[in-house]
Amino acid sequence: MDAVSGENPVAQAIAQALIEGFNKHYRIFRDTSRRAKESFEAAEWQSQLDAVRERVQFYDERVDETVRRLHQEFDADSLDDATWQQVKLHYIGMLIRHKQPELAETFFNSVCCKILHRTYFNNDYIFARPAIATEYIESFPPVYSSYYPQDAGLRATVRRIVEDFDWQRPFEDLARDVDDVLRATERYLGTWPAMEVNCQIQVLYSAFYRNKTAYIIGKGINGYQETPFAIAVRHSEGGKLYIDTILLDPWRISVLFSLSRAYFLVDMEVPSGYVQFLRSIMPNKPRSELYTMLGLGKQGKTMFFRDLVAHLRHSNDQFIVAPGIRGMVMLVFTLPSYPYVFKIIKDVFGSSKNMDRATVKRKYLMVKQVDRVGRMADTLEFSYAALPLARFHPELLEELSRQAPSAFEIDGDSVVIKHLYIERRMTPLNIHLERASDEEVEDAVREYGDAIRDMAIANIFPGDMLWKNFGVTRYGRVVFYDYDEIEFMTDMNFRRIPPAPFPEMEMASEAWYAGGPMDVFPEEFAAFLLGSPRVRKAFLKHHRDLLDPRFWQAAQERIRSGHVEDFFPSPQDLRIRRRFAADATPPPAAA
Repeated sequence: MDAVSGENPVAQAIAQALIEGFNKHYRIFRDTSRRAKESFEAAEWQSQLDAVRERVQFYDERVDETVRRLHQEFDADSLDDATWQQVKLHYIGMLIRHKQPELAETFFNSVCCKILHRTYFNNDYIFARPAIATEYIESFPPVYSSYYPQDAGLRATVRRIVEDFDWQRPFEDLARDVDDVLRATERYLGTWPAMEVNCQIQVLYSAFYRNKTAYIIGKGINGYQETPFAIAVRHSEGGKLYIDTILLDPWRISVLFSLSRAYFLVDMEVPSGYVQFLRSIMPNKPRSELYTMLGLGKQGKTMFFRDLVAHLRHSNDQFIVAPGIRGMVMLVFTLPSYPYVFKIIKDVFGSSKNMDRATVKRKYLMVKQVDRVGRMADTLEFSYAALPLARFHPELLEELSRQAPSAFEIDGDSVVIKHLYIERRMTPLNIHLERASDEEVEDAVREYGDAIRDMAIANIFPGDMLWKNFGVTRYGRVVFYDYDEIEFMTDMNFRRIPPAPFPEMEMASEAWYAGGPMDVFPEEFAAFLLGSPRVRKAFLKHHRDLLDPRFWQAAQERIRSGHVEDFFPSPQDLRIRRRFAADATPPPAAA
């Protein structure tokens, strides 16, 4: 049978089963995102956190469900090559008017990769490249709304933008908040420019929900000038809504979408339209990261790997062992020309690591399911990733053979890595501290302690708190990235070191007190963290309380009481109420 033109009812039925599996997945995904608005209005913060955690599993559940259906109804393992090619062609036809074709292609790949051998992972059988364009897909409701300040005035337009989100909870004082937004914008711009004929404000139709905040994302257009913005709406202590912050610097908006934070809950009929709009205000943010932050992690992975393959075609450097102190659990390598690190679980761990491969995987999954509060790097997880053998430095191949022989195989001209984590590359904190000035050391140590505090109140205990397990981002923020020993704070037992029975025992090489696997003695932290005089001085200045079990016990009590902490992705001094509470300056007359 001609694989291109021949009719094959089995292939058509399989394609139909695949599209039904994807449509079910995205329907559940949208329902979850839609309920975020209700949770925000009802101040049900734990429901928001639960939705983000549970949504991580949705995709794999639907993929496995569809794989089972194909095996049961079509005996998928016995299908010939021509049938699989026909399946793909029928599937492409079903995507012509689809609202999420790129996501549906990725779903097709995920199902087929669980059935087909990897020798079939080429563009004849799966979507190695996209087949359907995502530009100009019509959406209802529209991806964004346009508002024209010349019609009703700027102040009335900004108020209408907020009111159009139709939150079923009153604002504390919306007129005040609108004036504050205009005041902050005028200070940012320096002065209000004259309105050009094309003056408009474009706003994404759905709000972006995360933690206790709803974000309005948009941009102002005036002549050739575009000004992006993100407006944060929160609950006051009295339970009413208020505008907390407006972000206008593109780089600050980009930080809002950092992979070290929890994914947003956003209701989108056409996700590619949202990504295209976000790219217009954050052109340096990869599309893969934007899809991931919108909760579409599998699409983020697909686009990341396509970007990596394209980069490999246009570069010639080699994968090398990552610089820095070698880990006891992970073998880490990098490609110098690409801003990511690649992590493989070793076959044999260091003697001090009492765990197995399944435990490490569980810890990494745990990080995807919690609010990372800007302090834990997100990871992309791949299975059977094929990378060109010629790009592997001999020293790295030797290290792989010695440390993780079961984790990879060489197949022709490819190195196939069976299980792989990929993270954004950062400067290890220990290396940063070695090179830093006294002022930079103090800043980094303060950030380090703040990172530990943020994780603690988000119910994460990092376990191994050594400096080498933290990195410094390009914005100077300290982020944790070594997860094999993390635990929930509420599972730990924070204890004070008991007095020594005899004074001489304090000088002994062995501790006089015993601890169980979940016991932590914060007073011990000083011994392995504060050897450097510069670091010790800065740490004791800013974070002495982290050496006291009372800090950790108090954090546990707040978590157990059901309190969900506030996390602000921008500096406190940008919060509008802090800036303008005592400001008697009248709002801009131009508004």
